[in-house]
Amino acid sequence: MTPRIPAGPTRPAPAASRAGLIADTTLRLLAERGMRGLTHRAVDEAAGLPQGSTSNTARTRLALLEIAVRRLGEREGAALGIHELPAPAAGPAAVADALAVALHHCLLHHRDLAVARYELALEATRRPELRAVYDATGARLRAPLIALLTGAGSTAPERHALSLIAWTDGLLFSCTAGSYQAEVPGLDELRTGFAELLGGMLGAPGRPAAG
Repeated sequence: MTPRIPAGPTRPAPAASRAGLIADTTLRLLAERGMRGLTHRAVDEAAGLPQGSTSNTARTRLALLEIAVRRLGEREGAALGIHELPAPAAGPAAVADALAVALHHCLLHHRDLAVARYELALEATRRPELRAVYDATGARLRAPLIALLTGAGSTAPERHALSLIAWTDGLLFSCTAGSYQAEVPGLDELRTGFAELLGGMLGAPGRPAAG
């Protein structure tokens, strides 16, 4: 089944709690102001909360960043439709189409999440505690893709998942913060790119699968 990707930009699901609101606001501020512009007071002001609310929810800066990473995982997973990928029996073409639609949607409507992720990823290189949370969140997002590749006959699903993710992340970075920022690939281009990758991994007509 192809992910049910909205046709236009979407707002994050309404925060079910004050902690959710604070996490969403933290992500927005990271995208708008960067790590240096993130403070507990700034989150309170941007979220329209009484002064001290963010500190009561996340006492330290590390705690604030950790809830932001977890919320980022939820929102990126929803934007990518990662839990709605086609069944392996649908074939590589269906998988390539689903991944292309999801990535195209993110490139058009969720660049802010990508920018926030880059800020958090860099900070995680300097904070081992944040690195642990960041990596655990990433592992949960990778698991459905690894399972899909396994079911589709990949001889090295974890390595192939890494290649797919690296290609996707590289394209997302190039078109969000890199030199291709003003040149978003079309859906057909992305579909072709994913089809080529999956063809090499799983074996396309006339092409052996990568071992």
